[in-house]
Amino acid sequence: MAGHPSFFKRYDQPNFSLDIGHMNKLRSKHPNGQILVLNLGSSSLKFSLIHSISLENEKSGSTTLNLEGAIQTVMELVNKSAIIAIGYRVVQGGPNHISPELVSEKLLLDLEAYIYLAPNHLPDEIKLIKAFTQAFIGIPHFACFDTYFHKDMPAHSKFYPLPQKYSEMGLVRYGFHGLSYESIFQQMLEEDIDVANQKIIIAHLGSGASMVAIAGGVSQDTTMGISPMGGLVMATRSGDLDPGAILFMLKQDHLSVQQLDVMLSNESGLKAIAGTTDMKSIIQNRNKDKKAGEAFDLFCYQSKKYIGSLAASLGGIDLLVFCGGIGENSALVREVICTDMEFMGITLNLSSNDNNQGIISCLNSKVAVRVMKTDEELIIARHIQNILLV
Repeated sequence: MAGHPSFFKRYDQPNFSLDIGHMNKLRSKHPNGQILVLNLGSSSLKFSLIHSISLENEKSGSTTLNLEGAIQTVMELVNKSAIIAIGYRVVQGGPNHISPELVSEKLLLDLEAYIYLAPNHLPDEIKLIKAFTQAFIGIPHFACFDTYFHKDMPAHSKFYPLPQKYSEMGLVRYGFHGLSYESIFQQMLEEDIDVANQKIIIAHLGSGASMVAIAGGVSQDTTMGISPMGGLVMATRSGDLDPGAILFMLKQDHLSVQQLDVMLSNESGLKAIAGTTDMKSIIQNRNKDKKAGEAFDLFCYQSKKYIGSLAASLGGIDLLVFCGGIGENSALVREVICTDMEFMGITLNLSSNDNNQGIISCLNSKVAVRVMKTDEELIIARHIQNILLV
């Protein structure tokens, strides 16, 4: 692993107090113990039961029920006695909680204090953690933050050009989808690809969409900022806006902060343009429905524009990876994004792309283009295993 990024060579010690003796007793009593991983997204609750030693995924599933129903469903599907630890994907913990750490009363209080940074994610994530910590007493619970992968992002990418008092209050660019990016990067490391010396852009395209630019194995820049609302247009989120547009809405409609937040998070994006968040439906109707066509074109246009921007920030690009629900499954989206990108060295193999193969670039393409499946749950389990083995 020599030469690979530090976060795969060592584990940054999180802020936690763990009874190792108790954990050893749990392991000896349950040699086939499982780590339950809970990944609450914008449209579903995913769960995985992963062997605590081999990290094999022994069971997984997803439910789109309301939060209370989803929690009940997962609790009924798992064998409580086999679980020795539970991990949660948490969107962010503000400036003081970046590395994976043991869930504590203080952490939950801090997360509640930072709800204003992610009001559409943290409230439900806190409810999920509280429900399972109360139901699974006597085992450790861990929060893994989506901001961790971006922790070493350089200052010129991290800070906004605003008075310093705001950055001291936590107004910085955190970046998100970090567990997904870490999963893709780890997979490439395991393939023995020399990714540490490559300039890479990963496009996580789904209901929530973002991109990251990686060089030297480190996140150099990303499209999302202080919240998951920034950057690309998404299913219900606006993406980046001119600050003047926000002022316009506040003044003309006399919106409250809460009303503005709901509009930008839940009533914007593809939904606002096409009336639907379903990319499959948008693609099917794009030639007969003007609004569907506009939504499709905007999504692909912005994706293409941000790839160019991030490539410029890196001084070039060696590898482009598509992942996420849309990135993995929509050949047409990938084709339109990569069309006319030969000037950047991107040449798509249309047949490979249509067949959703792992490598979809031509043999003579200067930039390799890949389609990969992300596994955030496995990354969370690996973080927990690293902590338990300290």
